[in-house]
Amino acid sequence: MAADSEPESEVFEITDFTTASEWERFISKVEEVLNDWKLIGNSVGKPLEKGIFTSGTWEEKSDEISFADFKFSVTHHYLVQESTDKEAKDEVLEDVIPQPMQDLLCMNNDFPPRAHCLVRWYGLREFVVIAPAANNDAVLSESKCNLLLSSVSIALGNTGCQVPLFVQIHHKWRRMYVGECQGPGVRTDFEMVHLRKVPNQYTHLSGLLDIFKSKIGCPLTPLPPVNIAIRFTYVLQDWQQYFWPQQPPDIDALVGGEVGGLEFGKLPFGACEDPISELHLATTWPHLTEGIIVDNDVYSDLDPMQAPHWSVRVRKADNPQCLLGDFVTEFFKICRRKESTDEILGRSTFEEEGREIADITHALSKLTEPAPVPIHKLSVSNMVHTAKKKIRKHRGVEESPLNNDVLNTILLFLFPDAASEKPLDGTSSTDNSNPPLESEEYNLYNQFKSAPSDSLTYKLALCLCMINFYHGGLKGVAHLWQEFVLEMRFRWENNFLIPGLASGPPDLRCCLLHQKLQMLNCCIERKKARDEGRKTSPSDNVTNTYSGDAGKSGDQLGPDNLRETDKDKGEVGKSWDSWSDSEEEFFECLSDTEELKGNGQESGKKGGPKEMASLKPEGRLHQHGKLTLLHNGEPLYIPVTQEPAPMTEDLLEEQSEVLAKLGTSAEGAHLRARMQSACLLSDMESFKAANPGCFLEDFVRWYSPRDYIEEEVVDEKGNMVLKGELSARMKIPSNMWVEAWETAKPIPARRQRRLFDDTREAEKVLHYLAVQKPADLARHLLPCVIHAAVLKVKEEESLENISSVKKIIKQIISHSSKVLHFPNPEDKKLEEIIHQITNVEAIIARARSLKAKFGTEKCEQEEEKEDLERFVSCLLEQPEVLVVGAGRGHAGRIIHKLFVNAQRLTESSDEAATMTPAEEELKRMGPPEEKRQNLAADFPPPAGRELILRTAVPRPAPYSRALPQRMYSVLTKEDFRLAGQLM
Repeated sequence: MAADSEPESEVFEITDFTTASEWERFISKVEEVLNDWKLIGNSVGKPLEKGIFTSGTWEEKSDEISFADFKFSVTHHYLVQESTDKEAKDEVLEDVIPQPMQDLLCMNNDFPPRAHCLVRWYGLREFVVIAPAANNDAVLSESKCNLLLSSVSIALGNTGCQVPLFVQIHHKWRRMYVGECQGPGVRTDFEMVHLRKVPNQYTHLSGLLDIFKSKIGCPLTPLPPVNIAIRFTYVLQDWQQYFWPQQPPDIDALVGGEVGGLEFGKLPFGACEDPISELHLATTWPHLTEGIIVDNDVYSDLDPMQAPHWSVRVRKADNPQCLLGDFVTEFFKICRRKESTDEILGRSTFEEEGREIADITHALSKLTEPAPVPIHKLSVSNMVHTAKKKIRKHRGVEESPLNNDVLNTILLFLFPDAASEKPLDGTSSTDNSNPPLESEEYNLYNQFKSAPSDSLTYKLALCLCMINFYHGGLKGVAHLWQEFVLEMRFRWENNFLIPGLASGPPDLRCCLLHQKLQMLNCCIERKKARDEGRKTSPSDNVTNTYSGDAGKSGDQLGPDNLRETDKDKGEVGKSWDSWSDSEEEFFECLSDTEELKGNGQESGKKGGPKEMASLKPEGRLHQHGKLTLLHNGEPLYIPVTQEPAPMTEDLLEEQSEVLAKLGTSAEGAHLRARMQSACLLSDMESFKAANPGCFLEDFVRWYSPRDYIEEEVVDEKGNMVLKGELSARMKIPSNMWVEAWETAKPIPARRQRRLFDDTREAEKVLHYLAVQKPADLARHLLPCVIHAAVLKVKEEESLENISSVKKIIKQIISHSSKVLHFPNPEDKKLEEIIHQITNVEAIIARARSLKAKFGTEKCEQEEEKEDLERFVSCLLEQPEVLVVGAGRGHAGRIIHKLFVNAQRLTESSDEAATMTPAEEELKRMGPPEEKRQNLAADFPPPAGRELILRTAVPRPAPYSRALPQRMYSVLTKEDFRLAGQLM
């Protein structure tokens, strides 16, 4: 039984050879990718045109595959070309060698200036690369390399793909590729050698020819001729003969209105170092044949001056230090600081308390003494630099961030009126030299939400920028700002208008700080008019549409709407603070006490028009055409009205929030209407005072003529007469206009409660300015600084006329207008704008550097000058530029001279100590052979040698089809590479 059970206990292991291995799956994935990209079959393209590798468009597409758990990326690189006709494809014979193999012999695109390394080494228009997906992964072992090559070979055979397929091996920095290309009956291998140390026998043409011929192993004798293309690259790094003209500004030269040659209000420009670090000259011999030229370890015919083709490229300095970019960047850094002005400068508590007490007593004396405020002569000498005194008292004179000379120079620049002998009047206060509305500069400040380029805000931004960069940094900024705030208060208290601000209400298209300064100017204007005992001129009080029958016309959409003429001036609404039931009222008391008392008693009566008609008319401006009052036939007079309260955008936003919080209830809507009708009520009171005995219809005829409808009707006697009535909306019950008319008293504008309380608004502005931290200030003024930087770049570009820079500036303006027009832009976006401006500055500096080196301004002939300027502009925009005429052309002679001067400097420094003058003279007077060798010394040894060897030979047998063979070699100081392709 035991013997019978033995066979049952045996276990047979069955190996299923139909299951795919990881290797087979990998090959299948490669084939799948090639099929998806439609890279199968014969693809015939047009012959490659000259220069197409540089001028054409290269594209790539990628996919990811894996071998077990090792991931590879597959990338298809190809030159975009027009597809050939289908009929032409059908006529192609099956045994024609694949297109990539034909491209190997094409000589139209040798040494492309900008292309994938495989394009440069093999001249391919299309290829696929399989490389490790992760940057730190590498295929190092020989067995893995062979496995990948086998996979590639099988995939190409199975799919019929004729596009070369490469595998990247070793570390990625070595750029080592092996690959294969298959066609009908042909196959070529792409192999590579990469060495650190160059074998001596391969540093010249004859040694490389020996390698090439031995690799080909052609059975024919003599061998077919080998076509040769050679390029030597020479590098010029020594620019000692051309000192970089841009010097850093001299910080000590500030006094006298300049900082290192820079006027206040102007930004610096240019690179502090030469933005061009190297010039690379490539001398090319594109079509040579073996035997024509000699190049071995003893002698060489390859004289760069005799090369038929010269091309030049420049290497730009990495991130050159640019003055304008540094200026704006340093100013932008202030935005991230968190210290307040007092924390930066230090604060003396006793001094602050003493100053506050002095201010209070001064205010009381103003209220008790009716004498007018004395107008002092405004000059720098009597400007009160309290901040300076405070710093001295607290920390000592030596530690003040800004000295008096610097501070006074800046203040004179910001406030040029301080040097005048006469105090300012209202007419000379504003600087109306703004650019025309259609000009590009106007549109710029409008787009950037900055300030006009001739305004005080704009100048302040530039001064703070300069102080931050040259004088005291953040402390200097805080000091100047404190002085500026004190100057604003000094001007408010002494009725001096602020220069450099356009007249009128705040311009909502400008930055908020500019609006605040304009608001302060409005307050000073009102206060100045009142303190001088006269009202402001009629043109300031009455809008220019008051005269004429259509003066107050407008489609007013609701009873709470205001005059359209006010809205046209940018006033969206009136300050809700100006309408309140506060008992604290302000009057412009220009009449005597008895008149005020009498009129006040009369106006207090709640009588009808008859009682009002007995009042004495007051506050008349002029008669309104031929209009008369409807009930007594008296002429209708336009009253003197109050100006609506000017508003800054933050006040408008605050008012909108308050109005929105009132809700949609009837009571809320009524309160909102009353708040918005403060100006309407004021105008009604002025109208009643100017036209005793008037009715609401009279007011509507002047204020909103469209709400008074007149029709021709036939009266009892049969005559056609005009009959008028209020519009439908004016007849709505509980109409706000009717309510306001009933509550309005006949009070002229001069005795009404002010719609615009200039004292309160000015104090609010001054407080707003005083609490600004340097970071807040920088945020406010950064649009002005960017605006100034863009204008500076535009100005400098116009001198150079670089087309590519014009496009970049347009992009900067477009980008900036989107970013700066909204409050609180992101830091990252602001950094991008500053980076773009710096890049443009560097490009312009490079253009100037090249023009200086090539001496474009020294050319006497106009034609040569134009050619040189064109050559310089091409150097900036193109990766490589052909030198017309090679070494014999105008540009070529200049380049040769640059190299000669650099070589002379090198030789003189090396040999000066060892060579006597007599030896030097003998060397100069040597025989022709030595002169011939000295000519080669005009150039340093080549930094790079590139050779391409090509031929077509039959192999392995003499009767085999002649197929292309190619080898590329590059030799640099620490690198030697051979990239060969053999059939």
